[in-house]
Amino acid sequence: MRRETSRPRPDWRRLVAEQGLVFGTPSMGAGGAQRPYWDESAHYVLGLDEVLSMEADVELLHSMCLDAVDTVVTTERYADFGIAEWLWPAIAESWKRRDPHLYGRFDLRYDGSGPAKLLEYNADTPTSLLEASVIQWNWKSDLFDEDDQWNSIHEKLIDRWREIGTLLPHNELHFTWSSADTTGEDHLTVAYLQETAAEAGMDTIGLPIEDVGWDTTLQRFVDLEEAPMGTVVKLYPWEWMVEEQFGRHAVDRLPATLWIEPLWKMLLSNKALLAVLWEMHPGHPNLLPAFLGDPGFLTEYVRKPLLGREGANIQVVAPGHHVETGGMYGQEGYVYQLFDPLPCYDGYRPVIGAWMVADVSAGMGIRESVGLVTDDGAAFVPHRIVGS
Repeated sequence: MRRETSRPRPDWRRLVAEQGLVFGTPSMGAGGAQRPYWDESAHYVLGLDEVLSMEADVELLHSMCLDAVDTVVTTERYADFGIAEWLWPAIAESWKRRDPHLYGRFDLRYDGSGPAKLLEYNADTPTSLLEASVIQWNWKSDLFDEDDQWNSIHEKLIDRWREIGTLLPHNELHFTWSSADTTGEDHLTVAYLQETAAEAGMDTIGLPIEDVGWDTTLQRFVDLEEAPMGTVVKLYPWEWMVEEQFGRHAVDRLPATLWIEPLWKMLLSNKALLAVLWEMHPGHPNLLPAFLGDPGFLTEYVRKPLLGREGANIQVVAPGHHVETGGMYGQEGYVYQLFDPLPCYDGYRPVIGAWMVADVSAGMGIRESVGLVTDDGAAFVPHRIVGS
């Protein structure tokens, strides 16, 4: 694995906009300078053996995560996840029904010298999807057509929608985003998912989640045409939904109205999962030691809020490193994970975003940050595979 610089395509801004990437606030470069969110002035080169190794790692990690969900449900360890008691039976039923799931993104530490290490699992509301699938594939095709890329995301999403379609009462899907997201990232991601579902032959309707209605007479969700909503795709986190009356209706209405991602993914998207995985698989080469509530035996660690997002409320405690980010998370509790800093290439620290579609690995995206914490100032950079 290495980082290379390359000349961006002369009309790259027009190309990525035409391919759908209209989101993209400036990112942070070296010395505080701005850099584009999609930055093709650099990319990572990996060998096929490295990619095959990571592919096997993430499929194993996903299997371990599903086993962890089953353990938490069986032993009713929901309190360790900060989940309100009224939700416990509904989560258990959602898991036992195997309410269909679509996709997720592992964030991994990897430098080519050893196995990938799990940092967290974004299993409920993962973004940077279009960049990882369509945008970087077209970049590779334009500049390095003879090389390969770890990227079958688009094809696997279409296949998965076809599978999900056989599990639903009818062929209609409602795709929702929050109009409160001023960056446009949620709308972009949902629009891309809607496109893949349409390619799979599904009937799709898009609307802001704020426009989803509740029919008090018939006790069901309805869209702007007053039509019932049988399956709803969302990027609004479950932990936010269940704090609102809207979310209580969503839970009570299961499984008459199904949600993608399903309620059981509250367990996978919570960083308490990291501690449960370490309890179940101590010393596993793809895991970092992690503990709930206190650092345990760790003297160098990263404290992460269970429900934190975009690098908020992270604390790094290690000799020579003391980082603490702001934010609104932490009241729900913390997990403490061994400090294993991201590798540094030319002053930038990459985190691997390894995508799962259903239960199969599907591809990789890379986001770079200047500091130790990958936050909303990180840029997306493409990759290619040589020797394939």
